[in-house]
Amino acid sequence: MDSNTDIVRDPNVKTILQVLPAMSVGGVERGTVEVAQALVRSGWRSIVASAGGQFVRELEKCGAEHIELPLQTKSPLAIRRNSHALAEIISDEKISLVHARSRAPAWSAHAAAQKANVPFVTTFHGYYGTGVFGLKKIWNRIMSKGRPVIAISEFIADHIIAEYHTDPKDVVLIHRGVDLSMFDPAAVTPARMIKLASEWRLPDDGLVVMLPGRLSRWKGQSLLISAIAELAKAGELPENLRCLMVAPQPARSSYRRSLDAKVRTLGLEGCVQIIDNCRDIAAAYMVTDVVVSGSTRPEAFGRVVAEAQAMGRPVVAPAFGGAPEILLPAVTGWLYTPSDPVSLAQSIARAIALTRDQRDELKRMAREHVAKNFTVEQMTDATLAVYDSVLNGAYPVSARNND
Repeated sequence: MDSNTDIVRDPNVKTILQVLPAMSVGGVERGTVEVAQALVRSGWRSIVASAGGQFVRELEKCGAEHIELPLQTKSPLAIRRNSHALAEIISDEKISLVHARSRAPAWSAHAAAQKANVPFVTTFHGYYGTGVFGLKKIWNRIMSKGRPVIAISEFIADHIIAEYHTDPKDVVLIHRGVDLSMFDPAAVTPARMIKLASEWRLPDDGLVVMLPGRLSRWKGQSLLISAIAELAKAGELPENLRCLMVAPQPARSSYRRSLDAKVRTLGLEGCVQIIDNCRDIAAAYMVTDVVVSGSTRPEAFGRVVAEAQAMGRPVVAPAFGGAPEILLPAVTGWLYTPSDPVSLAQSIARAIALTRDQRDELKRMAREHVAKNFTVEQMTDATLAVYDSVLNGAYPVSARNND
């Protein structure tokens, strides 16, 4: 979008600027679009600044605006240039509030917001490592400068308070949300399910265990392969079980090759299948009997855990990070000891042993649980309420700038 100072803007319309590295596929990007959509629906003006990406189309479709800046860069000189550019945008576009969603853009946005004397809000989307001797905390700390700081889980809220000594009253918990219109079992047609089952050569009477997510070492694909091997070793691996690693796009070939080699070494070629270009994740959930979150480091929230429950599927997830907040242990899913293939195998065995009646009851309770606690509407309503409270003086700008 090109800034045009000749356009007359209604001074009563509040304008929110969200900043993030890029608008490629991911949870941060999806959340940015969801908030932008809610802002436009509510009569606000929504602007997003980023390096661009495929989600820009989603912004423009809903009536939000996008300004392209190289906000993904970590170069000190580029961060400074971005700060000047954002300060001009804040002035030209009459920005009411700046919301930063990632560290590099936050450094630029914080300086720009201070210069313009407008409120600055952040969202902690991740559990940032502190590095050797805690040196990365200096880089991470910018995310604690928001007033308030939005935490996407209780786990992250506790982390912010403990690690960055943020006053608890300056931390607001807003869980990420699931779009229940997209993740709705009733909305997935049989044709979509048949198409996937055919493409993936799934047997009609098969049991399917799926780990959705990009192919990345910390996402736990290797751990799940080890757990399947443990089931085989214990004589508890059903002959009709298929284990799917489903990613939205292809991964680095070296990691993909390492997974293929592990499958061959363990003799699991007929059981484990890697699918690295799935474009219909809702249908993928529907052809699945058990969903696994295999993360080997704590996830800030755990969108897979919420999505799978929305689709009525039992979930197996690690007992750390945000996952324990999202599922109901032994009711809608099971928690296993993180990075322990034996514990993961035991949890999978419990899930695949459910009877049809037990599955029906779990489906009902899981979807109700997500609908009550983790919807997009709840997330966006709470975010706009934060914007309102800030603009109404709940977090004075002068106090923030004296941090």
